[in-house]
Amino acid sequence: MIKNEFTSYKLSKGVIDALTKLKYVTPTEVQKRAIAPALDKKDIVVKSKTGSGKTAAFAIPLIENVVWEENLPQALVLEPTRELAYQVKDEIFNIGRMKRVKVPVVFGGAPFQPQALSLKQKSHVVVGTPGRILDHLRKGTLQLQNIEYLVIDEADIMLDMGFLDDVKEIISYLPEKHTTMLFSATMPEEVDGLINEYMTDPVKILIESETKTEDNITQLGYFVENEDKTDLLLDILYEQAPEYCMIFCGTREMVNVLYRKLRKERIRCGMIHGTVAQEERLRTVDEFRQGKFGILIATDVAARGIDFDTITHVINYDMPFGKETYVHRIGRTGRNGKSGIAISLMNAKEEKLKNTIEEYTGAQITICERKSKEELKLNRRYYLEKQNERRPLKKKKGAVFNKEITKLSIGGGRKSKMRAVDIVGTICSIPNVVAEDIGIIDIRESLTYVEILNGKGKIVLDALQTKPIKAKIRKVRISR
Repeated sequence: MIKNEFTSYKLSKGVIDALTKLKYVTPTEVQKRAIAPALDKKDIVVKSKTGSGKTAAFAIPLIENVVWEENLPQALVLEPTRELAYQVKDEIFNIGRMKRVKVPVVFGGAPFQPQALSLKQKSHVVVGTPGRILDHLRKGTLQLQNIEYLVIDEADIMLDMGFLDDVKEIISYLPEKHTTMLFSATMPEEVDGLINEYMTDPVKILIESETKTEDNITQLGYFVENEDKTDLLLDILYEQAPEYCMIFCGTREMVNVLYRKLRKERIRCGMIHGTVAQEERLRTVDEFRQGKFGILIATDVAARGIDFDTITHVINYDMPFGKETYVHRIGRTGRNGKSGIAISLMNAKEEKLKNTIEEYTGAQITICERKSKEELKLNRRYYLEKQNERRPLKKKKGAVFNKEITKLSIGGGRKSKMRAVDIVGTICSIPNVVAEDIGIIDIRESLTYVEILNGKGKIVLDALQTKPIKAKIRKVRISR
C-alpha cells in the first residue's frame, strides 16, 4: 500500500482518506511550504505558477480546521472568474467529502435567490467572485462574523480585472481577527499594496524556476500571413493530431470564426469567450474536461485561471500582446511531468515579440517549415476519421467516491418544513448506522438530498421505504 506523505501534517483521518482516494499522496513544492503555516493560522503569501497545486495548498488547511457543527461559514475563498470559482469549489468539496463539508459557490450571471437559499443552510466554506459576494453581503444573505480564513486566489488576475475596491470592501465585513492567504502567479504593485495593508507578518513562499516556462514544453513557431493562418492551423492539426488542445485567439470575433471553420471541417471543438452565456461556458469547460471533444478555442479573459491537467498542445492562433500572457497560455501544457507542445502562428512584424519572449523565458521558439498538402494527405484522412469516433470520457475527480457514497433523494423539503435534524434522527435510528455515516444534506424546496457514506447506502435506502420521517413515509430513491 502506498504511504500518503500528507500524514506528516497530522491531518484527520477523513482528510487523509479523501486525499488518498484523489491520489494526492506526495505534496508538491507549494504544498510542502504552505500547508504547515496555514494550519497554524499564519498569514501567507504564495507566488507560484498556475498548475503547481495551489488550490490543495489552501483547501487542505481550510478543511482540516473546519468545525462541522458550526452553521455559519468559517472560510471565504475569492476567485476572479465564475469558471475558476466552480473549479475551486469542486476541489475543496472533494477534499472535504469525508468530513461532510458544505461548499456553496456564488457568482454573477446566475439567479440570486437559489444562492441565497443555499447560503441560508449550513455552509462551511463559501467560494465566489467578488461582485456576487458583495451583493450577498449588502443584502444580508451572507454572514461573515465567524470567518477564520480569507483566501484571495489568483490575486494578480483578480486585481487586473478591476476587483481591488470590491476585495477591500469584502475585507471590511470580516472579523478583525482572521487569517489571510494570498495566492498569485505574479506580484504586481497592486498585489504588494494589498499585502502591506491587510496582512500581518505574512510567511512569504516564492517558488521560482530558472526558466519562466517548463523544460518539458517544446515551443514551435510558424511565420505566416494573416490570410493563410486558418489554412495553416488545419495543417498543424492534421500533422500533430492533438489529443487535448487549447487554441488562443485575440478577439471574441476570431473565436467565433475559427469555431465555425473547424466545425465546417467536421472537427469537434468548443469555444468560450466573454459573450458566451455563462451556463454554456460552464458546460463547455466541463465537457472539454471530460473529453467529449479535444479542442477548446478561447480568449485569454475567458480562459483565465481555468486549470486543465491533460492539455497536450497549446496553439497561439493570435500572438498575445505581452510575454507574461504567452507564459500563462503555454503553461497549460506540460503539467505533472508530462511533455507538451506549444505552437505559435506569427507574421513577420511579430518577430520582435518572438525575440522578447525568448529572452524573457530563457527558451527558444523553433521556427518550422510548413509541410505540403501532399505530405499531409494521409494525416488529414486519419485525423478526420478520428473525429467520428466516440471518445472515452474521463471520470470526474469526485467520481472516485461513488463506490462508498450513495446519494438519496427524499420527498419533502422546505415546503414541508423538513430540517436536517429530522433526517439525521431518522437515519441514526437504523441499526448499524451512525451520524458519521451521513454526509452532505441539501434541503431544496420540495426535495431533500442526503449522502450516505461508508457503503451503507443500500441499508439506509431499504430502511427508509417503511420508516417515517417527520411522521410520514417518504418517497426515497437513489439520486443519479
